[in-house]
Amino acid sequence: MRQPFRVFSLLVLAASLLAGLCAGPAAAKSRIKDIVAFEGVRDNQLVGYGIVVGLNGTGDALRNAPFTKQSLEAMLERLGVNTRDATLNTKNVAAVMVTANLPSFAASGARIDASVSALGDAKSLLGGTLLVTPLMGADGKAYAVAQGTVQTGSVSASGASGSTISKGVPTAGRIASGAIVEAESGFQLANMTTLRMTLRNPDFTTAGRIAQVINAAFPGSAVAENPTIVAIHPVNGENMMSFVTQVENLSVEPDGPAKVVIDEVAGVIVMGENVRISTVAVQQGNLTITVHESSQVSQPTAFSKGGTTAIVPQSDVSVDEEKGKKFLTLKSGASLANLVAGLNALGVTPRDMISILQTIKTAGALQADIEVM
Repeated sequence: MRQPFRVFSLLVLAASLLAGLCAGPAAAKSRIKDIVAFEGVRDNQLVGYGIVVGLNGTGDALRNAPFTKQSLEAMLERLGVNTRDATLNTKNVAAVMVTANLPSFAASGARIDASVSALGDAKSLLGGTLLVTPLMGADGKAYAVAQGTVQTGSVSASGASGSTISKGVPTAGRIASGAIVEAESGFQLANMTTLRMTLRNPDFTTAGRIAQVINAAFPGSAVAENPTIVAIHPVNGENMMSFVTQVENLSVEPDGPAKVVIDEVAGVIVMGENVRISTVAVQQGNLTITVHESSQVSQPTAFSKGGTTAIVPQSDVSVDEEKGKKFLTLKSGASLANLVAGLNALGVTPRDMISILQTIKTAGALQADIEVM
């Protein structure tokens, strides 16, 4: 019975939030910085190919990973060691891919985290050391260099008989602050004359409200280009940095379409505050069919001739139809709170509630989109 209670609690919570929103318009407002993303202010993905050494026999098998062997030979050759004609058979080396995110406005010399993942058939990267690895962006330019001890956060063990046990993923790990930024992204916010803001939840009304709020504080400085983009430009000779600092703290009331999101696997239903119901009557009932199988032993009478003992199967079938449920009538324009109260009054299960909402939508009485996850 915990799952129905969970869904009812979510619905009641949503209704409570709706009631709180209706109490005062200020409670529904959000800062612009919380509902938009600013152009150019984003992370940049970096990737590199490197070698992890110092593994305890858990590295790549060089016969199965020719790229590891070639990389090892090339590295040793750069260090003045010629192994081109030698037979290498070490298992303490692994080829890896190294990834990192370069934050916006990261300066040279700053440290960022790096993720390391095995590329060959290495068993574990635990305790290994990543050698100097350039991390490149999409333009092919190296923006950072990674090196350090790999921490996998996993545990693995094996026995003499060949049995193994592991917890976590030993072939992937991280190097905290293991990459040093060598080149900046080059994005100059202060020199920009126009900056575009992208709404995280595109909506015509929200974009228009953002432009109105900004223009009320800084006349003629904002234009809503479409439901996703609002362009701004500084006024009174300010630079973009100081102007954005003021704009991002303005408050606006976001809007959005009416939507019902249903997670059938978890039995969770979330409804937005704009969900409305046209006049509709709802009745829910359950029909339960029970089949009980049993066996009885049939024996011949005493002193009978030719009789045998036999097992006789018996089936008892019963039909139970739930009664006493009345029609629930929702009048036109019923809000989320009315819908929640009505469904809870029926005492339905989460699965039945999902079916009821879908049926109301099919009847054309649910003025909202239903998204099934």
